Formats: sequence, structure tokens, C-alpha cells
Amino acid sequence: MSYRFDVCVIGAGHAGCEAALAVARMGQNTCLLTLNMESVALMPCNPSIGGTGKGHLVREVDALGGEMGLAADDVTLQSRMLNTAKGPAVHSLRAQADKRMYQNRMLSALMSQDNLTLLQGEAVEIVTRNGRVTGVKTLTGSMIECRSVIVCAGVYLKSRIIIGEAAWDGGPQGLLPANELSRSLVDLGFPLRRFKTGTPARVDERTIDFDKMTEQLGDEPITPFSFLTDKAPENKVKCYLTWTNEETHRIIRENLHRAPMFTGSITGTGARYCPSIETKVDRFADKDRHQIFLEPEGLNYPEWYVQGMSTSMPEDVQRAMYRTIPGLEKCVLTRLAYAIEYDCIDPTFLSPALHALKIPGLFFAGQVNGTSGYEEAAAQGILAGINAALYNKEKEPFILLRDQAYIGVMTDDLTTKGTDEPYRMMTSRAEYRLLLRQDNADLRLTERAHKIGLATDERLRRVERKEKETKEIIRRLTEEGKIQALRQPGATLTLPDGWDYLESSRQQAEISIRYEGYLDKERAQVMKMRAMEEKQLPPDADYESIDALRLEARQKLTAQKPRSLGQASRIPGVSPADVAVLMVWLRKQEELQRS
Repeated sequence: MSYRFDVCVIGAGHAGCEAALAVARMGQNTCLLTLNMESVALMPCNPSIGGTGKGHLVREVDALGGEMGLAADDVTLQSRMLNTAKGPAVHSLRAQADKRMYQNRMLSALMSQDNLTLLQGEAVEIVTRNGRVTGVKTLTGSMIECRSVIVCAGVYLKSRIIIGEAAWDGGPQGLLPANELSRSLVDLGFPLRRFKTGTPARVDERTIDFDKMTEQLGDEPITPFSFLTDKAPENKVKCYLTWTNEETHRIIRENLHRAPMFTGSITGTGARYCPSIETKVDRFADKDRHQIFLEPEGLNYPEWYVQGMSTSMPEDVQRAMYRTIPGLEKCVLTRLAYAIEYDCIDPTFLSPALHALKIPGLFFAGQVNGTSGYEEAAAQGILAGINAALYNKEKEPFILLRDQAYIGVMTDDLTTKGTDEPYRMMTSRAEYRLLLRQDNADLRLTERAHKIGLATDERLRRVERKEKETKEIIRRLTEEGKIQALRQPGATLTLPDGWDYLESSRQQAEISIRYEGYLDKERAQVMKMRAMEEKQLPPDADYESIDALRLEARQKLTAQKPRSLGQASRIPGVSPADVAVLMVWLRKQEELQRS
């Protein structure tokens, strides 16, 4: 059996969904290949979208014309803006979502999208001819011919589930693993590494005593994720806060000798920023309790997620330690917590467009690149989708820089520095985070996305109105002499009666006025760095011939082929002295070309 498409996307998780939708919306005939139709847009871990840093990514995906923000708004159960006690740079949306409704909502978007075909099957080989991608072969022998491939394999590559002494080959939530594609990636020259993630147990709602926990309410009113959402979602549920205690910790400590994290049966590298409960108890022995959040999996669904209790301890230990938590004394674990190991690639083998450096037409996005989280995956997915479409159209790649988007920060971190553990987006990773706020993602990105044919005319119209109104508000306030008062600590902007402007425009005006000096300072820093970013390095540069470079620098530069001096300066192993050598070398090359 043979199929013919422009692009084949392997995997229909959060990266694959955004990648496929972006490619199809840019006019490419697209195949989305999934191991199981039941796993499309699956949320195998926490039932939420967004969070610190992650909320920025969701709003950027939305500003580019993606689907995650719209889908999250449609299935929101509760929503909060995090970090509101701090400045607007770190404000981040986080919404509890109905997991099954989210899957159905995203599946509906995929099935109604022109140029997009969803197929169930397992990819076993990426086929190339003369070094270029020509198709994908499936386990059943089908051949999907295409000009480009986006690998969004998530955590399924040779995935292995671990619960105590028990371990077996398997994917999340009882799904099957993908055991064959890893071999094809190795044959194509990608060294694989082994990462690990985990998820807490699920608890039967009827066995939870919520009266012993502290209610966690949502915001009123809710701020939507999508810039297109006119009617804000409503809070439909409460979440709850409880704590571990000394008895919890005693049970864990007495059974550490049975914990896979400590016995050596888990070989994959886990995320430092999301440790298991046994790791927290062992690492932070001075703490007598840890926060635990109870979150609903769905509006009409009986399971609750126990945030903060990720573990791979044996079943009997899990049941004992969960029942020490106030409110969970009689809990029934409907699904045990588990750890999952999987193969992923070294992302330094990719360009900032998420394009394989040595194999034209091959792109990667999501956890296969060493990241963690739905939001990081979706953000990579839309970027890889955009660039696969542009590759097929023989156009220049779409690259986001560190001063343009959190997506740019993430892709630069991954492709320049790499990662030795599952990468998680945080606001602290962005050096220009006051410029890269979640509230102005549309102003930063929508016009660019519209130019390449992804963001709709309606999106662009809304951005133009917001930008126009923001400038008009600032002009009128300046004329009335009210600007200085708004710069005082604690001042807020209340528009006079008769000023009919969008709330988002008022918010932009307030931030622009209050933080003008800091914004100007960051813009000046960006301009200095842009000089380095605009110094393009030849893609075919022979770094081995530049004798003044240190050996390590020559090797790293040859392997990663940085696009600019700025990117070269961020490669581990390339020193400031090496960058100075490159500047001199580049100047000489430019002089030779002019002569």
C-alpha cells in the first residue's frame, strides 16, 4: 500500500497535532500518523494547560495561529493567573482542563481541517534517497511518500513502564510503545539518549474526604488563553490543597531500598524540576511536609489527579503512603503512579528551525527532542510544522530569536546548548522576559505568522486594533498630563468614562507607561545582541581550517553549524576568545568576497 502526501507527521500528541494543523493550514497535503486513534492529544499526566513559563508558550502558539489555546478555553474547568503578586513579566496562565473533552476537541479540529488525513499505524523507518527524506515506512508495510517528515514521537520510542520491581515495555496509560523507529534514527546518524518522566496515581473521587483539605478557587473573571476567545471560560470545579507529613516520609524512607530510582532499575535521566516524592523526601530531609494538590481529571469523570505525588514505588508502598495524606486516608488508587523511560535525540543535531542539520526534509518536535510538558511540545510542533511547509515551498525558514519569543528561547537552548535532562520552560530562562510577556504574544508574533500564511485575517485585524488603541490611550493620557501619576508605586490605570477601548488595550497601555524605563533598557540590550545575531556565519564554513580556534571549538562549531556569531557564542565549549577569532575570520571572508 502506498500513500502520497507533502508532509508526514509521526505522532499525534501535542507536538504532532500542532505540527499537522500548521502544515495543513499552510496548504500542504498532510498525513498525521498515530499509534492509536485513542491517544490523539492525550494528556497522560496532569489535567492542566499552562503554568509558569508554560502559559507564555500557549499564548505564543495561539498568536501564531495554533490550536492549543482555543481548545483549552473550550474545556476549562478552572483557571488562575499565577504569580500576580509579582510583575507582569512572570504572570502565567494555568487552567484545569477536562482531559477527555480536550482530546475530543482537538480531534474535531484535526478531522475538520482541510488538507489533513489522520491515519493509525506505527512508523518503523524514515526513508531517504540521496540524503533527503522521501517517505515513511509503517509496521504493516505501507509506504507514505512525502517531501518532508516531522517526528513527534513523544515518550513512545522503546518506552518502558516501571512500578517498583515490575517493569514492562509500554506507553503511557496502557498504550503500546513504538519499538522500531529508534533503529531508523540511529541509522540516520542520531545518537539516542534515555530520559525518564513519571506521573502520580489517580484516586477514586468517592474515596476522598475534601473537608480535610483547603479549597483552591479559580480567578473571577478568567483570562482566556486564546486571543480569539471572546467569552471567557467559567470556573466549574474547585481544586484542593493538602500536605504530606512525617508518617508519609517514614514509609518512603523505610522503602527506599525498593525504589527503582535508588535500586538502579531506572537508567533514564529524570527532570530536576519535577522530582518524584521519594526523591523530594530523600533530597530535602529537613522538610517535614510537601504540598499536594488534588485536581479533577474531568467534569463528569470519577478520577482525581494527585499533583506532587509522582512516584515509581511498589504498589503496596504507594497504597500505604497515599493513605497517610489528610483527606486520602480511605482513598482507592484507580491507577498506580509509574515512571516511564524512553528514547530521545540530542537536539543539537537540529537547526533553530528544528530541521535536521544533515538530512534535508527531516524535522523533530516535542519530547523526542528532550523536553517535558504539553506546552513545550505544542510550541515546538507549530514551529516545526511552519518550517516543514516552508521547506516544501523552498522558502527561507521561520526562526524565532531569544528576544522575540519564549519559543525562541526554548529552541535556541535546545539546538545550541542541548539538554542533559528533560527540558522545562521557566520564565528565568528568558533574559528579555519583560519584553516577552504573555499578554503581548499577539503583538509580537501574529503579524509574522500572517505573512507566512498561518495566522488568519481575523487574528491580524484584532492585533491591529489592539495596537492602535494602545497608542491612542497613551496619547490621550499624555495630552491630559496623567502619565506621571501612573508611574507611581501601586498606581493603576482606570479609563475615564466615555473611553471605549478593549481591556487588553488598556492593559497594554498601563504596562507600557509603568515600565517604560525598564522596557527601554531591555530594548537597548536586545539591539546590542542583535548585532551578533545579524553576523551570519556561512553554512558551509570550514572551521577545522581556522587554526586560531581551539580544538574543542572547532569540533563543536563543525558539528552544530551555527547560523550566526550570536548562536556560536552560546555553544558550550566555544569561549569568548573563540568568538573573537570568528569575528576576525568573518571580516576577512567578507573582504575577500568584496575584492
